[in-house]
Amino acid sequence: MLEIIVLCVAGLATGALNAVAGGGTFISFPALVWLGVPPIMANATATLTAIPGYAGSAWAFRNDIEAEGALSLPVMLGIAALGGLIGALLLAVTSEAAFVGLVPWLLLIATLIFAAGPRLLRALKGRGFGAVSSAATVLAVSVYGGYFNGGLGIMLLAVFGLMGFANLHGMNGLKNLMSTMISIVSATALALAGLIAWKSALVLALATTAGGYIGATYARKITNMKLLRTGIVAVGLVMTALFFMK
Repeated sequence: MLEIIVLCVAGLATGALNAVAGGGTFISFPALVWLGVPPIMANATATLTAIPGYAGSAWAFRNDIEAEGALSLPVMLGIAALGGLIGALLLAVTSEAAFVGLVPWLLLIATLIFAAGPRLLRALKGRGFGAVSSAATVLAVSVYGGYFNGGLGIMLLAVFGLMGFANLHGMNGLKNLMSTMISIVSATALALAGLIAWKSALVLALATTAGGYIGATYARKITNMKLLRTGIVAVGLVMTALFFMK
């Protein structure tokens, strides 16, 4: 019963945060580890359970999604799928000990990038990478997303800024669409490798979906986004510190 309660609360918080500002993985991944799920399996399970939220958000922005940079939409999705597969394969061959050592650093990087997100996007906006640079950058971030889902959204937004994207709604929609693609490919590969905690995944996925719906419903009523982002960063830093101490 305690496990179900923890998963429901974590799922609701994860879905709501992802719908409003992102950063939900800072809740779902540590919750799974706290419940005793091995870190690699917890990471794979968190990736799988994030898919419904990503897909729902992408659907909400479906009329805004378009490619503004040097790459077409099908090419970007193809690169995302390839990167997600490569990241999943890298995770599958990573030892538990090595991943445990990497986790706090991955959480720290994701937290810092999330914290710097608005400034990073303003600094990178309109630079306009070429086709080769765009493809390489999208692939690198997609590999990261296939390996570790935390902070994927803000990294994708930063890439779009480098590519010269200007339509924020389009960027958000494409971010969620590509996150869906990366996570589906990665989670499928990891499931075939036996790295999904299915009992936890079912409860967490349902709760995350519900949290995403609630978050999307009330997102427009939140006026102090800066305070919300600060709270998410604080959670990320606390989780990072706990994993460094473990």
